[in-house]
Amino acid sequence: MKPLLLCLFVLSALALNAQNCESYYFLQNNKTVEMTIYGKKGEVSGKQVYKVSDVKTSAGITTASINSEMFDKKNKSIATSSSAIKCKGGMLMVDMKMMMGPQQQQTTTKASIEEGFLEYPNKIAIGDQLQDAVFNMDLETSGIPQKIKLTMTERKVVAKESVTTTAGTWECYKISYKGKIVINTAGINMPMNTDGSEWYAPGFGVVKTETKNGGTAITSVK
Repeated sequence: MKPLLLCLFVLSALALNAQNCESYYFLQNNKTVEMTIYGKKGEVSGKQVYKVSDVKTSAGITTASINSEMFDKKNKSIATSSSAIKCKGGMLMVDMKMMMGPQQQQTTTKASIEEGFLEYPNKIAIGDQLQDAVFNMDLETSGIPQKIKLTMTERKVVAKESVTTTAGTWECYKISYKGKIVINTAGINMPMNTDGSEWYAPGFGVVKTETKNGGTAITSVK
């Protein structure tokens, strides 16, 4: 009887994990998510379109494949890429590759990637300090070797705010962070600070982002 009860407990736990993860937009099979990109003055400068596929759960972890395409303000495609999303026990884990610029996002057979994931818990409160994250990539651009390192630290939940876009309204937690990207080209480092904020809706995902250079917002989920 005890082995049967243990088996039922494990199955129940796995089912609960799937339920905790299935509401995130990046974990809904065949969804298309559109993020509008804004410039410093709030002007539309492009969009990023994500298509979700191959959602599955194994050993308590739900995963999805994300294919994305970036468009400029004239709706011309400028970059495509692929990445992964994970979720365990309601903890959303977002591939940091999705935060790279158009050139770095381009899929290349000469890229070597050390994966990094940003974690977003489904239970969150003002004052919480979230996990730091690091992403590394080695690649070649026009035959020139590059090393890219992206770090996101001091991720703190600072406020709770309602966010409305053309896609809907969500109660979000505002997460501030310190971001830094270092691009090493032929041995020369070019560091850039990318500090900013994100508005995250537990059980749904990141709705809006802001940095000193602009931001993004979800404008369509279908």
